[in-house]
Amino acid sequence: MSPLAVTAFFDEATFTVTYVAADPETGRAAIVDPVLDYEPASGRTSTASADEVIAFVGSNGLTVDWILETHVHADHVTAAPYLQEKLGGRIAIGGNVAAVQETFKGIYNIEDLATDGTQFDQLFVDGDEIRVGSIAGTIIGTPGHTPACITYVVGDAAFVGDTLFMPDFGTARTDFPGGDAGMLYDSIQKIFALPDDTRLFMCHDYKAPGRDTYAWETTVAEQRSNNIHVNGNVSRDEFVALRESRDAELGMPKLIIPSIQVNVRAGHLPDAESNGVRYLKIPLDVL
Repeated sequence: MSPLAVTAFFDEATFTVTYVAADPETGRAAIVDPVLDYEPASGRTSTASADEVIAFVGSNGLTVDWILETHVHADHVTAAPYLQEKLGGRIAIGGNVAAVQETFKGIYNIEDLATDGTQFDQLFVDGDEIRVGSIAGTIIGTPGHTPACITYVVGDAAFVGDTLFMPDFGTARTDFPGGDAGMLYDSIQKIFALPDDTRLFMCHDYKAPGRDTYAWETTVAEQRSNNIHVNGNVSRDEFVALRESRDAELGMPKLIIPSIQVNVRAGHLPDAESNGVRYLKIPLDVL
């Protein structure tokens, strides 16, 4: 059986990596963490990044079965509904998205937001199975950054979302509502229990100090040995202290306000109001 073929699309504006993961034998594919371009100064959206993915899928004759979200992103708006409209596939996320929806329904006062995850086609929980063509996989629940974070393991590849960054950059922040540093440590140990040569694909890269190029693929062995926050020499208590002290110094992501209120809706933008214009809310003195 051929290994999963993984092609990355890097969006430098949000430092996000979208993946097309395909089974070479069947041409069935999954898209992981897609980006809808959003310009915060003007409020304009664009599908340029998603259109690159669509062109790649078409030119390679792939059939999309899944559009996979690793979590409710706070740093980019998802293009999942647009891709589904153009390519098909089921939009999936972790089942604990309901807890995230409940939290942010209050923060944004989104009165009509259902908080049961029904905006998504599939809710996965720890231990569920997934398949991309002939390649079998499983779901690992990896909360900590958010309550709904999951890792998709398909064949020898794992898509870890924001749980881990490249070894020279570290790990995800845990200061968002529902985040927990101890829980993140425990989740990372689940990833570290995978075979050493498992390919790990990051959702973001920001170039660690001293590194001139972006990078987003590593292995379990490399992370376990070299991650600057959570290598094998770091205890749970040490990690929690490190993570919480670093988080206290971090500012909010620049796209957190538009991103979350769209992404809790599975990427569906608000309905237009009476003047034909759609609006997003800015909660003052809350975040």
